[in-house]
Amino acid sequence: MKTKLIILLVLVSFLTGCDDYLLPADENNRKLEDIYTDAAFAEGLLMNGYVRLPNGGYSFTDVATDDAVSNDPNSGYRQMAGGKWSALNNPVERWAGAFAAIQYLNIILEETDKVEWAKTGQYVNEMFNDRTKGEAYGLRALFMYYLLQAHGGWTSGGELLGVPIITNSLSAESDFNLPRNTFEECLQQIYSDLDKAESYLPLDFEDVSDTSSVRMLEKYVGKTTMSDYNRVFGAFNRQRLTSRIVKGIRAQVSLLAASPAFSEGTSVSWEDAANDAAEVLNLIGGVSGMAANGGYWYAKKNNAEITAIALGRNPQEILWRTNVSDSKDLETEMYPPSLYGKGRVNPTQNLVDAFPMLNGFPIGDSNSGYDPASPYTNRDPRLSMYIVTNNSKFGPQNSTILTQVSKNNENSNGLNAISTSTRTGYYMRKLLREDVNLNPTSSTQQKHYVARIRYTELFLAYAEAANEAWGPDGTGSNGYSARDVIAAIRQRAGITQPDNYLASISSKEAMRALIRNERRLELCFEGFRFWDLRRWKEDITIPAGGMKIQDGKFEPMVVENRNYQNHMFYGPIPYNEILKAGKLIQNQGW
Repeated sequence: MKTKLIILLVLVSFLTGCDDYLLPADENNRKLEDIYTDAAFAEGLLMNGYVRLPNGGYSFTDVATDDAVSNDPNSGYRQMAGGKWSALNNPVERWAGAFAAIQYLNIILEETDKVEWAKTGQYVNEMFNDRTKGEAYGLRALFMYYLLQAHGGWTSGGELLGVPIITNSLSAESDFNLPRNTFEECLQQIYSDLDKAESYLPLDFEDVSDTSSVRMLEKYVGKTTMSDYNRVFGAFNRQRLTSRIVKGIRAQVSLLAASPAFSEGTSVSWEDAANDAAEVLNLIGGVSGMAANGGYWYAKKNNAEITAIALGRNPQEILWRTNVSDSKDLETEMYPPSLYGKGRVNPTQNLVDAFPMLNGFPIGDSNSGYDPASPYTNRDPRLSMYIVTNNSKFGPQNSTILTQVSKNNENSNGLNAISTSTRTGYYMRKLLREDVNLNPTSSTQQKHYVARIRYTELFLAYAEAANEAWGPDGTGSNGYSARDVIAAIRQRAGITQPDNYLASISSKEAMRALIRNERRLELCFEGFRFWDLRRWKEDITIPAGGMKIQDGKFEPMVVENRNYQNHMFYGPIPYNEILKAGKLIQNQGW
């Protein structure tokens, strides 16, 4: 797509970044004052917020949960799950990167009014200034959310703390010994920033055809020219932060705050979380706006849509995404070894067992028809769409993948056959383009993009919060219930209709279990499970299992134990930060 996000980065001197939230090192002769007459130089400050977003790729924190293991002994998440998680060794640490981004964003917010953003066009300078403020406020809120997610927690004194709220740029003379604000204070700062962001940003970056368009920000209707407005707020700027995306961020924040791990220390209710998610979903017509291909937006079977993405447009399933690019990196990491891959992320038996039968009943239910001797027969279609099981067809040549125990290890895909083989009896299929060919003699790439926020995530957030607020069938003022959302997701997945299992659920508790399971399935391998288990305060010590298949027999097995303690529902403040700032209080247990 056409975008300034990468091009502008090479124009500025702030690319070097910073390890803490100090001002960037002065590595050339340009000064901060130069931004006032050099708009591209000034925008580089804002771009440093974008490039530090942690969701530009897949983290695969699933390896630290009961959903996956890795065959890479050096995987930080594998070591973390094995008991090596500490304030000194934290693979999910967000402190340094987030505060570095916030420093840049604070600088641009302080200086943007002084920048000559444009030399021509009525209101153009003001519009560029508004857009810059909106994006900066929204990004600052998003980084604060990441900090709360990774580092918010309860102290030994029984207080739920967040992180220091820093809304002014810091210099070498600043006081860095700052205490942590309460979690609630951090939330209110986030909401304040999101409110400001929405006031400055349009719902979407789209070209308008007249100066009275409803797509225009109200303050500029009838006051500027169509070409000037489109120059600043038009389609050329798609994938930058918009008011619609800001609403999605608000929904994520509220879901975290209302969750069991944090709710006792916040003022955010489940009703708030449901309504915040609904505010985004109602813009696409609620449940009727759910994308039919929302379960396979990344896949070969969706190639036509991916190829057709142009000029920054989003598919129906996507609220916010990265750029589309040609690559084979993900397949190189995840393909089975017979297809020249490293097989890094191996789904667990725990996750496989979470997929219901085709009739919608869990495999442990007497009505399911599950056969342990033929465990992959008549299962939820998402199982075969997301996971490579024994005897699956997979890859550019539709090869048969055998994960069963290989005699004399002649089959490299077999259980523990070689160092890049599966450890669980399964390979990951989700997120991969099976039309990528890794054969060195005929290697090919395909188009990929990463979804920063999918609408399915927001539908599941609404279902979770609506059920907790109003029960399975309550709708609040939104016109659709948790049951309605889950019914649509399961029908889209291919569960046999009518869905008698869903119809049998009457209590909030049973619906909660189903919603959490559907979230587990729909969002697997996208980096949600690690954070979900913690905000729900569910058991994080369940061993990761696999399936040993030998001589036609299926034998479940334990692959890895999970060595977590109760205080690990909350991540630590980095040890080095505790040493540097005596006013910082560590979370309990760390």
